[in-house]
Amino acid sequence: MPRLFVALPAPEEIADELAALQSGVPDAHWQTAENLHVTLCFCGEVQGTVMRDLEEELSDIAGPRFSVALAGVEQFSTGKQPRALVALVEKSERLDWLQQKISTVARNVGIEIERRKFRPHVTLARFASGAETGHHIAQFMASHSTFRSTPWVAEHFSLYSSRRGRGGPIYTEEATYALTF
Repeated sequence: MPRLFVALPAPEEIADELAALQSGVPDAHWQTAENLHVTLCFCGEVQGTVMRDLEEELSDIAGPRFSVALAGVEQFSTGKQPRALVALVEKSERLDWLQQKISTVARNVGIEIERRKFRPHVTLARFASGAETGHHIAQFMASHSTFRSTPWVAEHFSLYSSRRGRGGPIYTEEATYALTF
């Protein structure tokens, strides 16, 4: 069964801006440029028939294009264990609306979605359990606290599948859905 998620892909120029941040923290598993995205809905492992239903229902979402910008960085942790370094997405009513529509569609086709608050971000790096980061995360946070990306217009969202690879996850774009007005 494929692991699925729905996301806004980061355009190439934004991926280049984010790549400039990706250094200085030992044991960080930096995301590749093609894997940089804003997750809108994580679906988990999904059977083929449900995946086809999801693909079809997502195509019924009609929404406007909207501006997206990144501002600041943050560390996601479990207790004292760092899990990820992320670039934060600026608040956007249109982004929140799209995320809610996609989550509703996923629930309606039978996918169990986590019920936690939507915190839009782009994951820059992940950490394995027990990663040694020392003071490097604090330095990273201080060095990039004023980071702001160039705004971009989200013209579409995509359904991705994910599988494990030697160097980290491998994402495959399964379908793309245009934001048309």
